[in-house]
Amino acid sequence: MMRMTEVKESCVKYGTETVITTDLLYLAVQPVDREKLEKLLSENSIVKIGAMSIAQLKKMGFTENQAIKISSIFEIARRWSNHTDGNKLNFSRPQAVYDYMFPKVRGLQKERFSVLILDTKNNIIKEELISIGSLNASIVHPREVFKAAIENSAASIILVHNHPSGDPSPSREDLYITQKLTDGGKLLGIDVLDHVIIGEGKYKSLKTEGLI
Repeated sequence: MMRMTEVKESCVKYGTETVITTDLLYLAVQPVDREKLEKLLSENSIVKIGAMSIAQLKKMGFTENQAIKISSIFEIARRWSNHTDGNKLNFSRPQAVYDYMFPKVRGLQKERFSVLILDTKNNIIKEELISIGSLNASIVHPREVFKAAIENSAASIILVHNHPSGDPSPSREDLYITQKLTDGGKLLGIDVLDHVIIGEGKYKSLKTEGLI
């Protein structure tokens, strides 16, 4: 109890930014064994913890309620990083796509393929998750991609997915899928503006690379 009191007093007196990560989680996840949090943080990076599912956290010894709290903390952080106070997000530059999507896919162990549905000014209308798993033509089908685009009256779309390896260099499958979807967009009058592949701290824009 004394430890929690000291941490709370430190937060009030000096601000939460001065408190170590273990103590921040300790406050947020109460009641919890502090040693269990120390073990979690010593064996995993913040990025890795943020990508863990509730089931994974439960396997590490946390109760369901504690696992939900930990998962919720990181989800709030992800949403905060993408909040725009009502301003429309514009994706005229690949850097903007990376800045928006990187917090969502950072640390994930599986590829996540999404489509950003845009209006005529390249402002986002909607983000649509198409698939999770190794990228291949069977799970990224033009029908699913353009169904969402048509339903939301898209002027254009941007394809985006992550490489868990951290290397954003496009694979042969990435290039094949990009070409297939680009051709499909031309038939429907919906431009595929870019395909942005996200790695760890870096990205590749297939448009910038001259591959679209």
